[in-house]
Amino acid sequence: MKQVKYRNSASKILLLGTVFLFSLLNPVLAQEETATPEAVATEAAAAGGDVTKGEALFKSLCAACHKRYKKMTGPALFGVTERRDTEWLYSWIKNSSAMIASGDADAIAIYEEYNKTAMNSFPQLTNTDIDNILAYVMVPKAAPKTPVGTASTAVSPDSGSGVSTNLILLALGLIFLMLVGVLFLVNRTLRNFAAANNIELPEEEHRKPIWQSFVENQFLILVTAIFVLLASGYFVYGYFMQVGVDQGYQPIQPIHYSHKIHAGDNKIECKYCHSSARVSKHSGIPSLNVCMNCHKSISEVAEETATEDYSKAFYDKEIQKLYKAVGWDEGSQSYTGDTEPVKWVRIHNLPDFAYFNHSQHVSVAGVECQKCHGPVEEMEVMYQHAPLTMGWCINCHRETNVKVEGNEYYAKIHEELSKKYGVDKLTAAQMGGLECGKCHY
Repeated sequence: MKQVKYRNSASKILLLGTVFLFSLLNPVLAQEETATPEAVATEAAAAGGDVTKGEALFKSLCAACHKRYKKMTGPALFGVTERRDTEWLYSWIKNSSAMIASGDADAIAIYEEYNKTAMNSFPQLTNTDIDNILAYVMVPKAAPKTPVGTASTAVSPDSGSGVSTNLILLALGLIFLMLVGVLFLVNRTLRNFAAANNIELPEEEHRKPIWQSFVENQFLILVTAIFVLLASGYFVYGYFMQVGVDQGYQPIQPIHYSHKIHAGDNKIECKYCHSSARVSKHSGIPSLNVCMNCHKSISEVAEETATEDYSKAFYDKEIQKLYKAVGWDEGSQSYTGDTEPVKWVRIHNLPDFAYFNHSQHVSVAGVECQKCHGPVEEMEVMYQHAPLTMGWCINCHRETNVKVEGNEYYAKIHEELSKKYGVDKLTAAQMGGLECGKCHY
């Protein structure tokens, strides 16, 4: 009787089918989904205006009080050439105060409408400069992009693929089921063929169960018991050593704040917001008034700020949360007095029996914020970078040299301690930084 081995053939069929399937779908999956943005008109009502030069002038002179499409300290400027005569705009921009004093009705109306806020005069601007600015502010607003995370994953018909990710996954699942069905048919056909031709199929060998072999081997039982005891002790020790250690803790805040945008892209100094870190034990939570120093003028972010994870619409929505919390009315550019508390979630938290003074480290020792808090300028969502354990603090004290220059207190004892330890520079540990009473009281 012949014996036919066909089980490996079924595996080969499945493997070859999978490779063939991915070879077909790979061009579709690898094709980049490209969006064709709508063309934005760049011709302005002001003849001969240079949009590029106008943008530079607008951002340097006008952006503090004006936006193109939204009212701010001053009116929205898009469409201004349709509302005002060009010669009137020349005079107004160069010397608005003189126009108000002359009794011009339009000038007085604008002055009264915006709470008698005086507009800066720009006599240095030529008519050509003003034409360039008008050309820039008259550029129509581009169609908003679909917010990230809310749009369908379907590829647009213009992109060339004509299929969506869901359809690809569905087709993949159907083809896989078809392959499984084919394998069952092959299996049944081979069995029928063997039965019709009196071919004996190989019988499965009956082996002793693994658990039975293990139980009968006393050496393996002893080794396993020792291993289990050691591993259990190791994991129990590791578990208790992590109690109270929140390294990597990354909570979601009620208002999203991107350290990457503020400290990274815009280079805002850490201590501008956390000013109390210079003079206090605590770094402090910045007042929302500090945020409004900038966000009175910044009510939306630039399109290039958007990423795959956070869209422009998402950031703009978070700014609106800030306005609601402080009671800021964009329309009137004033505070309403209707405020709401923001329940920030604390990230870094030391136990009560551990003493840490920010000013001692920041102002006296000159320690950079990133030393403890990590690369905050790269963090979109803030998290606890360091373990903040006792061992971590002690290692820092052992490795960090004390800056004695310009410090009379350290200068008096530096010479004696340098002789004692035989070194030119002293670490915080050699200056008493390992004494229990320094941190525990």
